[in-house]
Formats: sequence, C-alpha cells, structure tokens
Amino acid sequence: MHARPVFILAALAMAAFSSPGFVRSAIAQHGATGDKPEMASRGQRKAREIKYGDWQKVCFKTPGSNMVCRTRIIGIWPDTGQSAVRVDLIEREGESTARVQLFLPVGLYLQTAAKLTVDQGEPYQVPYVWCLTNTCIAGDKANPGLVKEMDTGDKLKLEVVDTNLLSVSTLLPLGQFASVRKGAPAQIFQQDIDE
Repeated sequence: MHARPVFILAALAMAAFSSPGFVRSAIAQHGATGDKPEMASRGQRKAREIKYGDWQKVCFKTPGSNMVCRTRIIGIWPDTGQSAVRVDLIEREGESTARVQLFLPVGLYLQTAAKLTVDQGEPYQVPYVWCLTNTCIAGDKANPGLVKEMDTGDKLKLEVVDTNLLSVSTLLPLGQFASVRKGAPAQIFQQDIDE
C-alpha cells in the first residue's frame, strides 16, 4: 500500500539528481569550495596538424589609461587556413601581474582546464571562461613562474581534453617569445576619445 508513494518519491529524486541543472549546480558548488572538479582523461589522441606563426606584440592605448600589450602566437590548420589556437600573454604597463588567455576550438570538455607546460616543467591550469559559436576561451591570472619559464624555455605544451575524454596536445615554439615580449610592439592601436 505504501510502496507506490515511495516509488514515486524515489523516481522524482533520481530525476532531480540526474538533471543538467543539478549537475551544473553541483559543479558550481564544488568549484566554489576551491576544489576544481577534474575528470581524468581516458587516453590520448593525436591532434590535427597546426602551423604556428611568429610571436607578435600588439599594444592598445586609450587616453588616461596605461597601455595594454598582448604578446601572442596564432596557430592555423594548414588544410583549411582556419585559426586553431591562439595564446596571448596580456600585460598592462605599470602592473606586475599578467593574464594568460587561450583561444581554442569548440568541442572540448570544459570541466577540465587547459594545461600549459614549458619543456619538462610542472603544468599550469587555465580554466575555461566562456565559449562562442566558433571558439572557447580559457583565461586566468598568469602565474609568475609560467612567465619566467616561457621567457627561458624552448617549447610550450598546450594540452586539452576533448568531449570523448581523450587528451590532445600541441607544442608551440618559445624561441622568440622573450625577445618579442620585452621588445617594441609590432603595432600600437591608439584610440582618441573626443569629448
């Protein structure tokens, strides 16, 4: 006689716990405590070929503010010419902290942060911030250790996890990074504001 109400309550509870809203809420609450949920990858797969250009420094200046510079490298898929990866180190004149920002293809497992590793060093995690229709963006305050390693390193390994939970990585050249970052910008975009 009481089995039917218990069965209905159990079914409702299971539906609530398996709903996408509950999962997003649980992940948000889990992340709010400082623990980041991380799913171990089930293996690796080879990345599509990516051709990287040279590092470039581009700066932006508006009146009444310090100049902001992006030292960046862009990788394209040679078979299509489409942008595959972009890595930016963003620095504001007069400030000691920098930001790292990654532009990555869609189709990645967003609960696992992108990882950057210089040569054989320790990986630095860069969480995803948002996605658009054609790219996902990961970004965070740049660890000073990462910036120093990039200045002196040879290769930057970028590793992501796809939606099949397979790890995918690519190597970016760092040979020019320090000289470009510390040198004069290739371009300065200045915005004048008329009042």
